[in-house]
Amino acid sequence: MTGALRNDSVRAILLDIEGTTTPLEFVYKTLFPYARSHVRQFLGKHLSSSEVRADIAGLRKEHMLDTRQGRNPPLFSQDTPEQELESVVSYFEWLMERDRKCMPLKSLQGKIWEEGYQSGELLGQVFDDVPRALERWQEQKKNTYIFSSGSVLAQKLLFAHTTAGDLTRHISQYFDTTTGSKTDKQSYQKIANVLHRLPSEVVFVSDVTIELDAAKSAGMQTLLCVRPGNPQPVSTHLLIRTLDEVFP
Repeated sequence: MTGALRNDSVRAILLDIEGTTTPLEFVYKTLFPYARSHVRQFLGKHLSSSEVRADIAGLRKEHMLDTRQGRNPPLFSQDTPEQELESVVSYFEWLMERDRKCMPLKSLQGKIWEEGYQSGELLGQVFDDVPRALERWQEQKKNTYIFSSGSVLAQKLLFAHTTAGDLTRHISQYFDTTTGSKTDKQSYQKIANVLHRLPSEVVFVSDVTIELDAAKSAGMQTLLCVRPGNPQPVSTHLLIRTLDEVFP
């Protein structure tokens, strides 16, 4: 159905990860459980690291906001290192149960997954059409970018350690929610500016219609990606079932 795209004008392809390049099952049944089961061990080793301290400071601010807004998060104590560790673990798990997209959480998850990828315990998964598409678009001189709620570190790790090998050579740049919310029109305007492209020269591919709505309102072209086991509601966005359909 990509025939309705203004193909000649597209210079950049912006991809979501969950449900678009990567099965939802891998995220929710492999990555998330790994982070939960390893967070205490990871913090025990790295609690004094400056980068981890920055994540904890960010989580503390998020916790204060949750408390003010009456969400009743678990208590957060920093009286002793032991209490702080337990507080971070409890709040980390509380946020994950709610599938929150806050960057301190995503940053800490990425660091935990980094150790998993490096040890070989984790191996990134992508749909079979992804390596073909990335290589094809590169040959067509169309640059590929990623925009995900996961941290840039987590994105790079996933594509560097896939069952199909290291795919990062095909990806020009990564964006996370430090750019802005994936449901905010301004996020897509910012990305187009960073890429030095008109929004109309970028096509955003995602399985989330509210994200596509935001990208479309920013002037980007859009494709709704429908994968097996991940049905989508009827929308005004062009629909694809595989990346093989995108600029074949």
